[in-house]
Amino acid sequence: MTTRTRITRAPERQRTDRAELHGILDDALVAHVAIVRDGLPLVLPMGFGRGGDAIYLHGSTGSGIFRAMASGAPISVTVTHLDGLVYARSLFDSSMNYRSAVVFGVPTVVAAADKEEAMRVVSDHLMPGRWDEVRDMTKRELAATLVLRLSLAEASVKVRAHGASEAADDGDDRSIWAGVLPLRLAALAPETSALTPPGTAVSAAALAYAARLSR
Repeated sequence: MTTRTRITRAPERQRTDRAELHGILDDALVAHVAIVRDGLPLVLPMGFGRGGDAIYLHGSTGSGIFRAMASGAPISVTVTHLDGLVYARSLFDSSMNYRSAVVFGVPTVVAAADKEEAMRVVSDHLMPGRWDEVRDMTKRELAATLVLRLSLAEASVKVRAHGASEAADDGDDRSIWAGVLPLRLAALAPETSALTPPGTAVSAAALAYAARLSR
């Protein structure tokens, strides 16, 4: 626990289980990465992957943002799952159910010898099983990619997972419905590219991931 990770608003929603942090990250496809650039705050959505007690971000070596992050600038990375809309009998008491994590730190550049394995971590996170279906990355592609590692040593987790706030003596009109509208991520049918020959089987990895999201 640090001054940056300690939750002061609704502190009962803070979680300190490392496994819960990992689960929130593993269930997410997009992270929002914040950095101060030229004296101004900047937040960008990025794909990522978790390997052990770190997350990996990848981008072009020509990206100014990635070069800034690689220079030793501190960043924060946020992941949020919106699990439901909470309908209370007043808008003041209405809320959201969510799982969120914020990671603070200074990323480090992944060495060339470890870059391909780090890219596999990201691939397996975003498109499970796809790594084994496609060709190997070329030396040129690897050279054009910058991969950063951010330790999970300093992170904060906050979760709301319950119904509408109500009490037997709150005086609210019970004829107004209150409850939760659950939300989840779902996949639609895969769409084949225009240059894929007719009759080509759809990626088994894509179908398996779609089925997993449908559970």
